[in-house]
Amino acid sequence: MKDEIYGIDKDHAHARAIALIPEDFFWDPVDELAPFGSDEGDTGLASFREWRREYPSTPTIECLKWTIESVGEMAFEEYNETLLDRDLIIRMKEDPAFDDQHFIFTLDASVIAAGFGQLADEGVIEEANKPVINIALERQIAWAQLSESSSYAEQHIGYLNILKRVLEEA
Repeated sequence: MKDEIYGIDKDHAHARAIALIPEDFFWDPVDELAPFGSDEGDTGLASFREWRREYPSTPTIECLKWTIESVGEMAFEEYNETLLDRDLIIRMKEDPAFDDQHFIFTLDASVIAAGFGQLADEGVIEEANKPVINIALERQIAWAQLSESSSYAEQHIGYLNILKRVLEEA
């Protein structure tokens, strides 16, 4: 990816990424529900690209570890399937001391943007990354069901389900 390219750009994307995900929402830089349209997703993509320039031959699971540890302020090992428990998500949302917007939405959006940023730029999502990205997608589905108005939740979950399909195929 050229250094001067900023944001998601279908014209400069890897051909395999375009073939796997031709849906317009994926390439939309302003759709808040799309992987790169929110401020969090845009920043996640930019951070992935910056990390990739700095570590061009390092497995990208290290980028996801860095993202989880820095954005989520948690150990990478703690970002696991236990976070998908709906009762836990409800407790987190109801806890006034817990910032679910940051520690659920922003963290997961950052993981999704980094993972799918690799697809957009390189045409692949490394196998080691898929379970981590899947946790982010699944938790975003649960969070959307519990947080967003029904019209936004339905659209957001639709996008996330497309990303889950692409994740399996990538």
